[in-house]
Amino acid sequence: MRTFLWIRVQQFTSREVQVELLRHLHNLSLRWHLERKTGEVLRSVDRGTSSINNLLSYIIFSILPTVADIIIAIVYFAITFSGWFGLIIFLCMSLYLTLTIILTEWRTKYRRDMNLRDNDAKSRAVDSLLNFETVKYYNAEDYEARRFNGAIVKYQVAEWKVNASLALLNQTQNLVIGVGLLAGSLLCASYVIKRKLYVGDYVLFGTYIIQLYTPLNWFGTYYRMIQSSFIDMENMFELFSEEQEVRQIIPLENQHIRLEWISLFSLHCLLQPIHYKLQENLITFQDISQFGHYCNFFLIAIFELVGPSGSGKSTIVRLLFRFYDVWGGCIRIDGQDISKAKQVSVRSHIGVVPQDTVLFNDTICNNIRYGRIDATNEEVMEAAMTANIHDRILTFPDGYETQVGERGLKLSGGEKQRVAIARTILKNPDIILFDEATSALDTKTERKIQSSLAKVCAHRTTIIVAHRLSTIVKADQILVIRDGRVVERGR
Repeated sequence: MRTFLWIRVQQFTSREVQVELLRHLHNLSLRWHLERKTGEVLRSVDRGTSSINNLLSYIIFSILPTVADIIIAIVYFAITFSGWFGLIIFLCMSLYLTLTIILTEWRTKYRRDMNLRDNDAKSRAVDSLLNFETVKYYNAEDYEARRFNGAIVKYQVAEWKVNASLALLNQTQNLVIGVGLLAGSLLCASYVIKRKLYVGDYVLFGTYIIQLYTPLNWFGTYYRMIQSSFIDMENMFELFSEEQEVRQIIPLENQHIRLEWISLFSLHCLLQPIHYKLQENLITFQDISQFGHYCNFFLIAIFELVGPSGSGKSTIVRLLFRFYDVWGGCIRIDGQDISKAKQVSVRSHIGVVPQDTVLFNDTICNNIRYGRIDATNEEVMEAAMTANIHDRILTFPDGYETQVGERGLKLSGGEKQRVAIARTILKNPDIILFDEATSALDTKTERKIQSSLAKVCAHRTTIIVAHRLSTIVKADQILVIRDGRVVERGR
């Protein structure tokens, strides 16, 4: 009955923790995710959620009953037999618990080190598998196996220290239990000889103490497991404690954005945490316009951002989408500072086709529908036709139900980007950002898509980051960016 009732509690706890943690991770900035290893994060989540259930189970069904047994034993034998019996039990239990706590705390450092090694081993395996093609390109299978083997060896060294210290703790606990049982038995035997107690009392004492020591012995095990659970939950709590870099600030008036123009005032974007304000980590967009201190992207126009790598083109795109917040200057849409608007409001009006398109391990249909979850199949197909991918999808055996694989690796680079374009078209945003969106397309396919994009961009503000002249000539305004400055502007 206990197990039957407890299952629902465990399921609810695990579900709530995992869902809330996923929400929290999605609220963290892009920078945070770029600095973390996915394998380590997932391993911390897995260990943390399972440890919460174990912790609650140990405390409710093991620790509390054992403590109650100890208190009852001390009171009963002190009153019924003699105060000496209660004192022996009390001292024995106190020494047992004290040594257990001290040695367990000492073992904590080994457990933490083992967890770090475990995270490292799992992250190496995940990273190697995610980059399967790269490994094959360079015949690096043996190298990856050696790296993983080295990580496993380090983990096993840490694991040996944990198990060796556990054996020492177990022997210490058994010694305390044996000494306490011997002292109590000798005292009880002397009372029987003096006829202060009966032989049955001796049997009662021995039987009860042995029965008490059994859960007490498990108490040490449960305490160690509770301690291990706390250690396992540390990394998960650290994830919860990570503060959001891009805050949800709700203004007093108008929580939503009306789209008439976008203004980029002289921007200062810090690409490292605030306490690392080093000059090399600072991107400053100065002279963003030749004709003033700001640049306007007006509604229903196509703007081109061109410039060498590292000049800040993609950073502007990410700033518009509030992946980062500026710490100087501001970005305004319709005169409203987007840093004071709700992120969901800003992002609902913007569609992005990134340079490095990554798809979910799902069907083509569901990947396109991700642009608008409630879209019908007909709307999905219409978006695919506009992106010039519909005919190609129909050539697959499963059509729109074709699985694209991990990160969409079953599709070619051009196919992935056209799926991403279809997804953005389906979203039907007011602003479209193309960050090298046609970089993986051949010239023939690019021409086909450009005619479709012309229709899509006809009634929207479109900002394009590209290097090809074939794309640039279609723009209403061209901005050349170098070192955070707009050095040229024209048509």
